Amino acid sequence: GFFDIPVDHLSATPVFYRYFTSIREELGNLCLVSPDVGNVKVAEGFANLLGGELAIIHKRRIDGKEVKTGGLIGSVKGKTVLMYDDMITTAGTVCEAAKLVLEEGAAKIIVAATHPVMVGMAMERLGTSPISRIVCTNTIPAVIAGQDRLVPIRERYVELCVAEMLGNAIHNIHHNKSVSELFRLTAGAKR
Repeated sequence: GFFDIPVDHLSATPVFYRYFTSIREELGNLCLVSPDVGNVKVAEGFANLLGGELAIIHKRRIDGKEVKTGGLIGSVKGKTVLMYDDMITTAGTVCEAAKLVLEEGAAKIIVAATHPVMVGMAMERLGTSPISRIVCTNTIPAVIAGQDRLVPIRERYVELCVAEMLGNAIHNIHHNKSVSELFRLTAGAKR
C-alpha cells in the first residue's frame, strides 16, 4: 500500500541456513531460542531445519530503550543457544535474552540477525555480553566512511554476504521466474 511499483519481499534465510548447516557439527546440542513471542515461527523453522530444540523468552518492552525479559519456556541447560532475529538495533533485546539463557545454563550463545543496525548502546551492550558469536548479513555496511563501527565486537562478528541471493532474485524477476522459489528449502520468507 506504500508503493506504486511492484516489490518483492526478500529473505536472508537461505544465507543463514547455508552458514549454520556448514557449522552444524560445531554447534553440538542446539536450542533455537526465540527472543520474543513474535519470532517463534522463525525459530521453530530453524529448529526443524537444523535439528535443534526450541525455547521461547517472554519479553516485555518498557519503552523504546528498555526491555525486560521474563521467563523462559523450554530448556537451554548445557546447550548451544542460537537466537535469530530480523535486526539488532540497540542490542537491548538480545543482550537481556543472552543473560537469561546464561542464567538458565546455556553452554554457548550465538546471535544472528539479518540487519546489523547497531546504534545507541549496541556496541557497549554487545561488547560486555556473554554472546560468543554475532552473525549478521552485509545489508548494512560495517565500515562507513573508512571507520569500522563494529571494532568492539570484531573478533566475535561473522558477516554473511547477501549478494548472490540478491543476484538470484534479480535474475528470477528479469526472467519472469518465481522469487519465492529461492526460499522454498528454508525456514520461510519472514526474515
